Amino acid sequence: MLIQPVVLSGGSGTRLWPLSREKYPKQLLPLIGADSLLQATVRRLEGLGAGELAPPMVVCNEEYRFVIAEQLRLMGQPGTIVLEPTGRNTAPALTLAALAARRDGTDPVLLVMPADHVILDTAAFQAVVRQGAALAAEGAVVTFGITADTPETGYGYIQSGAAFGGGDGSAKLIARFVEKPDLATAQSYLDAGTYAWNSGLFMVRASVWLAAIGACRQDILEACQTAWDAGKTDGEFVRVGKEAFGTCPSDSIDYAVMERIASADGGKLPPGVVIGLSAGWSDVGAWDALWQVLPKDDAGNVAQGDVLLQDCTNTLALSEGRLIACVGVENMVVVETADAILVAHKDKTQDVKKIVDQLKKNKRSEGQLHRKVFRPWGWYDSVDHGARFQVKRIVVKPGGTLSLQMHHHRAEHWIVVSGTAKVTRGEETYLVSENESTYIPLGTTHRLENPGRVPLEMIEVQSGSYLGEDDIVRFEDVYGR
Repeated sequence: MLIQPVVLSGGSGTRLWPLSREKYPKQLLPLIGADSLLQATVRRLEGLGAGELAPPMVVCNEEYRFVIAEQLRLMGQPGTIVLEPTGRNTAPALTLAALAARRDGTDPVLLVMPADHVILDTAAFQAVVRQGAALAAEGAVVTFGITADTPETGYGYIQSGAAFGGGDGSAKLIARFVEKPDLATAQSYLDAGTYAWNSGLFMVRASVWLAAIGACRQDILEACQTAWDAGKTDGEFVRVGKEAFGTCPSDSIDYAVMERIASADGGKLPPGVVIGLSAGWSDVGAWDALWQVLPKDDAGNVAQGDVLLQDCTNTLALSEGRLIACVGVENMVVVETADAILVAHKDKTQDVKKIVDQLKKNKRSEGQLHRKVFRPWGWYDSVDHGARFQVKRIVVKPGGTLSLQMHHHRAEHWIVVSGTAKVTRGEETYLVSENESTYIPLGTTHRLENPGRVPLEMIEVQSGSYLGEDDIVRFEDVYGR
């Protein structure tokens, strides 16, 4: 039995601002350990079984494609990356994944995982995956219910019914899905003992999912099929038809199929099965959830980066660079990045999204981008700027090549700090070595490359009347932008 991991990487993680930004969301960040949440999602399947596991498939927005490809490459886990031209929620995303899984004529069991969740007990997770795979292989749609230990109001719930499939009785038919409850209702679910938190994890054969989405939402299946038929493969990327996918309705797996399976009769839909999972799961939806899963000191504090705490309790302090000093605070969240600082009470972390909404309303870049911006060739950090100048630190990875381009409103000075730059300037091509510099006049066609085996680091000083990133005219680009 072949298991195809499908990682859904479409969320923006606005409640984890300022670390999570629209253009670089939480699933791409190393919030717990050295791996990003996406890398940890893929890595927790290691050791599941030789020959049973296909290379990972990631479904994501086009904007994240190069970062995700690089993160998979660093893991030695090259896989398939299916690109959504626009977000349409999880049901269309899974439908595209099922079509991709069936393109070679096989019919694997899809293991569907959000890219931004945390599971601390890998062994327990793999045990229920093996159990779920056997049921999914026989035609069931399987989900995992997180054992509830508190009356959480931030999660949906799954009510389990009669035992399914024999065995130890841990697999049960789904009685119903319920939305996020109020506190009193959540407490009643906890007291009943038949409810679990909805994990967003699923296992289903590709053909079974396509049949189910066709029975429940034919319009979604038809739009996805048309988009798939109009698509093409570009290296590790699979691009679907943009126009066709734009007509696809937006809906979640739960609404589109799972709720209908739970209420179905007459055998028109496959059985829906829930298996209990107790493995240190968290959706890391907000800062208080991250605090819960991170190691703490004796006073309940989490400190990461350059942090000093004095007489503090149950506080999360996270610094990306500058010193954070907290004195006498309790139940607080303090997060420092290069361009923004968040200070919030731990009980109010769900409201961080409202700050992001304000940033978007005011058209401020801090809601979308970090000061450090990743590109397929490397990254740049805007370290300083003024009325007619901007200073960037640029790192180009070995073999990286920027587009052949020009600017209408700015000139650029490049100073190589380490490595060697290959520079195209007009009709010239030449090398610039460490401690050397070059000048790109306004309106001149130019390109920057790293021909060496070590990263190229340089300082760029831009000067001119307009310094925005949209003042780029590209003539050639190896990354297809």
